[in-house]
Amino acid sequence: MATGTEPDLKSTGGVRGPARASIAAPHLRTDRWWLPPAATAAGLLAFVVYSSWRAFSDADYYAAPYVSPFYSPCLAESCAPMKAGPNWELVGSWWPLSPALIILIFPLGFRLTCYYYRKAYYRGFWASPPACAVAEPHRTYSGETRFPLILQNLHRYFFYAAMLVAVVLSWDTILAFRDEHYDWGHMGLGTLVFLVNIVLIWAYTLSCHSCRHIVGGKLKHFSKHPVRYRMWQWVGRLNDRHMLLAWASLVSVAVADLYVYLVASGVFDDPRFF
Repeated sequence: MATGTEPDLKSTGGVRGPARASIAAPHLRTDRWWLPPAATAAGLLAFVVYSSWRAFSDADYYAAPYVSPFYSPCLAESCAPMKAGPNWELVGSWWPLSPALIILIFPLGFRLTCYYYRKAYYRGFWASPPACAVAEPHRTYSGETRFPLILQNLHRYFFYAAMLVAVVLSWDTILAFRDEHYDWGHMGLGTLVFLVNIVLIWAYTLSCHSCRHIVGGKLKHFSKHPVRYRMWQWVGRLNDRHMLLAWASLVSVAVADLYVYLVASGVFDDPRFF
């Protein structure tokens, strides 16, 4: 229970300040506590490097009928050949740079402000804290009340944008049931890659804490809202696996982009099942 006499970390120099208990050991843990944050940092860094390379490359993002999830919907002037397919032929071509540089803002913003990803990169990159029962090295702490971390409050709005992105990727998955001549009723290995990716994207998006609050929040009596209550329970079960879905969807969207890149660059032809 708070008594009003607790030391303020902002004024006492963090956990090593004079107002805190003096403990010489940096921690009392004997396990390899540093492995999870190190692995998290390595995984996130690998995705950042890969997605940055693909975003700035502005090439090999379309192999009929597949379009990379990093580049859809394609808004750049260079997207005209893709739209001739037709993929999103009603979307205007006005962006002069790589289309990924504007499209990735929304899903990356959603992930950066995600509650799980906050924990992941706070521990992995900022060591705040690096692990349970391990002191963080920072002398001051302001939480998410100052810039830039106060921008984490935009998470709900990025959730709305992520829903729109998921709809776009769903349409791209439907379009993947075509051949290179845009005839329907065909299926290739890329179709399966896109199917797995969109299922994981939707599962991760709907497992979001904001989605759970939107579905079941601000209700005084669940008994009076049985539909929303059932939806809240379903989203809650997904939310239990939010961390797993976050990583699985991160890998799947990178794999989908890589698959399109390999086919578009001529490394191999897309195997067609029928």
